[in-house]
Amino acid sequence: MLYFNKNAGFSIGIDLGVNYALAILTDLQGNILEREEITITDKEPAAVFQQLKSLIESIGVKSPDSPYGIIGIGVGVPGIINNEGRILFAPNLDWHGVHLKEYLEEHFNVPITIENEANAGAHGEKIYGGGRDSSNLIYVSIGVGIGAGVVIRDQLYRGALGISGEVGHFTIESNGKRCECGNKGCWELYSSESAIINRLNPHFSDEDLTLEVLIKKAQQGNMEVINTFSQVGEFVGIGLANIINSFNPEQIIIGNRFSKLEKWLQNPIKLVLQQRLLPYFYETTSVTFSNQGIYSCALGSSAFAIERFLSANKVTVV
Repeated sequence: MLYFNKNAGFSIGIDLGVNYALAILTDLQGNILEREEITITDKEPAAVFQQLKSLIESIGVKSPDSPYGIIGIGVGVPGIINNEGRILFAPNLDWHGVHLKEYLEEHFNVPITIENEANAGAHGEKIYGGGRDSSNLIYVSIGVGIGAGVVIRDQLYRGALGISGEVGHFTIESNGKRCECGNKGCWELYSSESAIINRLNPHFSDEDLTLEVLIKKAQQGNMEVINTFSQVGEFVGIGLANIINSFNPEQIIIGNRFSKLEKWLQNPIKLVLQQRLLPYFYETTSVTFSNQGIYSCALGSSAFAIERFLSANKVTVV
């Protein structure tokens, strides 16, 4: 006699990257109604905050009429976020102790949820994506940097302070390159979008390289690019082997920008895992690429806002 009205309100989910921000408008079941993406060139917090404010306003006005309107905003940020939603450190943005939550609360009269983007991606995959049938999974977000969202027994694991999953700063080379986090030889220096572009810049010095440009070159058969994708895929495999040995998950989902590289990464990753994992691990762990593509984080961010809204509006049956 009762049914769930998915159009009673709408949520905004944002994936804040290092050089972009992707916003989606969803109904209360997570269906994407609108999407907008902007480029970020100035990483200063004040400049990014203003761009996010404009982006939220732009997509928010596209919300259909509904009883509750916009019920919340969730933002996934590539950095260390504590349990109160404060951005403690975002190395690839060079942010320290940034109060994005407070800024958005001043401008929008709705609940604001700030979460690590990999945690948001893991949540998006668990609720809406390829992780729905796995109780223990790890979502590995690979873009300019690398992070992981860990789901244990169907619950997102955040760690004691809410800052778990910084796998991009695993050391895979003891005296390797210096990372912006202060460490040397971090995994993300060898396995990320930045690593690919840094490797290929000398070969295409007259071009403004982006991942999309390089994908196009690979599709056209450029062997320099294809070989680089394969080499980086091997480093991805090394990091995944460490994760599998540490957590023994049912499933690993590779998402964010590297979901676009499945065609070139899947074979080198598989080969490395075959070589480096014990059969017990290799044969029982599913490694897949996200079927949500670049939307996992934004969907998970939206889901956090929806769950917060629904938890405050429960119907009690007497």
